[in-house]
This record gives sequence, structure tokens and C-alpha cells, in this order.
Amino acid sequence: MSSGRARALGLLAGFVADRRFGDPRRGHPVALFGRLATRLEERTYADCRGAGVTHALVLTGACAALGIAVERLVRERPALQAAATALATWTVLGGRSLEREALAVHALLARGDLPGARQRLTHLVGRDTSRLSADEVARAVVESVAENTSDAVTTPLWWGAVAGVPGLLGHRAANTLDSMVGHRNRRYQRFGWASARLDDLLGLPGARYGGLGVLVAAPTRASGAWRAWRRDARQHPSPNAGVVEAAFAGALGVRLGGANTYGERVEARAAMGDGAWVGPAHIPAATDLARRVGVMALVGAVVVLELRGRRRQAGPGFSAAPTGES
Repeated sequence: MSSGRARALGLLAGFVADRRFGDPRRGHPVALFGRLATRLEERTYADCRGAGVTHALVLTGACAALGIAVERLVRERPALQAAATALATWTVLGGRSLEREALAVHALLARGDLPGARQRLTHLVGRDTSRLSADEVARAVVESVAENTSDAVTTPLWWGAVAGVPGLLGHRAANTLDSMVGHRNRRYQRFGWASARLDDLLGLPGARYGGLGVLVAAPTRASGAWRAWRRDARQHPSPNAGVVEAAFAGALGVRLGGANTYGERVEARAAMGDGAWVGPAHIPAATDLARRVGVMALVGAVVVLELRGRRRQAGPGFSAAPTGES
């Protein structure tokens, strides 16, 4: 079994494990990483960009280095390489847990429990949820499903295909740090700048890969998704979330965007998509779309790895066309 095929098999197995089991309830490696990052922050925090750059590079670099060490250990053993890739993939993916949380909020809204839905929504978003209406809760859910389909599914699969275990762990570290310190508040305005920008940089290809996944996963709405992507994505404050949120809005035939409150800061976001404003009934459709986008991203990653492996086996002198005079 070639290295590329082992990596593809690992991505497939890890994806299936995430769909089947979701995140472990206790002892999740990402939670352990978060605690380590918090302890380091307590020792190294300073209200300046330099300290934040060091914080981001040390933690992200350590995770990528761990991935490199693992791949070196299993380089000559394809079965172990596949197993290591599968474990790393399962660790970093979050599609199943994202779907569960979104549908849990939907169930509370369906029962008329708006306070419960607002509280459960805090598991998905960082905005203030205490005064949201049912429709605003639904908008927050759909926007979170779209953004996190990129952050926790399509981008990890992209980096897993491109860089294997180091790519999977490095991206997850950067994304976790962004969620921890990448906030534009008084404490993290400067310290969290590097983590936020690094996450943006690593997320650039995966978000666009996710946008393409939306077009493939919703073929009958692909033109609307493409139109919303081209027209509306640039108006979003995030260079990556805007792509997938706009594509989701177009594919679902709804509008997203509006005012979000983060502590003392209110962020007014432009409308994305066409049609009616999103409501609770659109949450299951969003999770279904996210699931299909994840499958499309997995298929694309596996196909690319298989084609790359065949090209390497053929050798540098391979040509599909006959040679010589005609």
C-alpha cells in the first residue's frame, strides 16, 4: 500500500469515526491542548503582538512537530500510517458534534423553549445569546453550522490530504487558539492578533474548498450559492467564514447576516443570500447540507490522493500519449 493510499484510507476511517461517534465526552485531545494553551498564556501573556506571535508559533509549531515525528515513525509501515492518520482525523474533525448541537437547539425551539435554546446556543457561538429571538437563534445556528463546516470539516480534510498528520494537527491547533484568544476585545486585541491571522491564513484554501463542496452538494441551488458567494462573501468580516456562509445562504435560499453582540462590541454584518430571512425550520436543512458537503470534501481528498499516488507510481517519464512519429 502506497503512502498516499494509506493517508486516504486514514482520512476515510477518521471521517467515518467522527460520523459514528462524534467527539469523546471526556479527555478530548483538543480540550487537553486548550488547557495547555491556557497555562502557557498565564505565564507569557503581554498586551502586545510580539507575545501573541510567540504564543501562536510555539503551540502550533509543537503540534505540527508532533505530527512530523509521528509520520516519520510510521513512514515505512503503511498500516500504521493509515491508523495514525485516522486517529488524527477523528481528533480534529467536528462535523458530527456540530450537527448534534445544532439539532439540539432546533429541538428546544420546536418545543417553544426559547430560554433553553438560547443557553444551548452558547455551545456553538461566542456572541451574546441572552436576548435573541427564535429567528435570531436560528440564524446564529445556521451561520455557525456553515462556518464550522469549513473550520472543522473541509479545511482539516484539505490539510490532511496536503500535509498528512502534521497538517491535521497544526491546523487544529491554530483554529483552537483563534477560538481562545482571537477576539477583538481589550485583553486580546493585540495578543490574539497572530492567532487570528494564522487561522485565517490556514483556513483560506479549506474555506474555498468548502464553498465548492456546497456547489456540488446542492446542484439544483448551485447557481444561487455561486451568486451569493461572489456577491456577498467579501462583505463578511472574516475572509473565510464569509465564503461558506454566503454559499450556504444561496444553497438554502435564505438570507443571513445582521447585528451580533459580543460583550461590549456590536458587529453589524451585511445580508448574504436572497429570499426570506432564516428561521428555525431551516436548521435541519443546514445540517443536512453540511453533512453532504463533508462527504464531498472527503471524496475530493481521497480522489486527489489516489491520483497523486498513481502519478508517482508511473514515474517522471510517464505520458498518456504515444511517442514517436505519427
